[in-house]
Amino acid sequence: MESATETRIRETEQTGVVRRRYDRIAPLYDCLEAPMERLWFGAWRRRIWSVIKGDRIIEVGVGTGKNLPFHPRDRVVVAVDLSERMLARAKRRAAASGIPVELTVMDVQSLAFPDGSFDTAVGTFVFCSVPEPRRGLVELRRVLRPGGKLILLEHVRADGRWAGRLLDGLDPIVSRLVGAHVNRRTVATVAESGFRLERVESLNRLVRLIEARNPES
Repeated sequence: MESATETRIRETEQTGVVRRRYDRIAPLYDCLEAPMERLWFGAWRRRIWSVIKGDRIIEVGVGTGKNLPFHPRDRVVVAVDLSERMLARAKRRAAASGIPVELTVMDVQSLAFPDGSFDTAVGTFVFCSVPEPRRGLVELRRVLRPGGKLILLEHVRADGRWAGRLLDGLDPIVSRLVGAHVNRRTVATVAESGFRLERVESLNRLVRLIEARNPES
């Protein structure tokens, strides 16, 4: 059986691998996703941010800052990312457009904020890449106030038997190339992390809009 020390070393190594992958692809990231942004992602991002409530918001996995144009200007938004090179591009985007946001290099699996710091947590296509997604979600529960809202836009494993098996087979290749896993069961992981699921909407066969609440007791 793996000891606690061995587990922590393994998790640290996995996090380092993900960080290096995203540092590597940062210069090409926006170009690679441009077709999907135009067809689907951009509209989904706008829709999510149009219904965000609360005075203090944390965005995890801000990446190159594709959500920045949709951030509410009259509230405090803190955005974090594991990759320094991805975050550098987000900082340039924020500066060019005058968007008020606090951008910080930070791992969602170990957030440097006190308990109950935020009213709402948002992530778009993030937990497909987090090495230990349940650990990251537990951290988000910690920094959310009781009753706080979690909103995620996530790639998930397809429900169909054969489609799911196909994604299982492709996952090692895709995750090695771009860092994202294509067969995560993120809806179940959100519930297992202690959140109360409020709504799960299928936007297509692989993408889910997940709304959940940090229980008040």
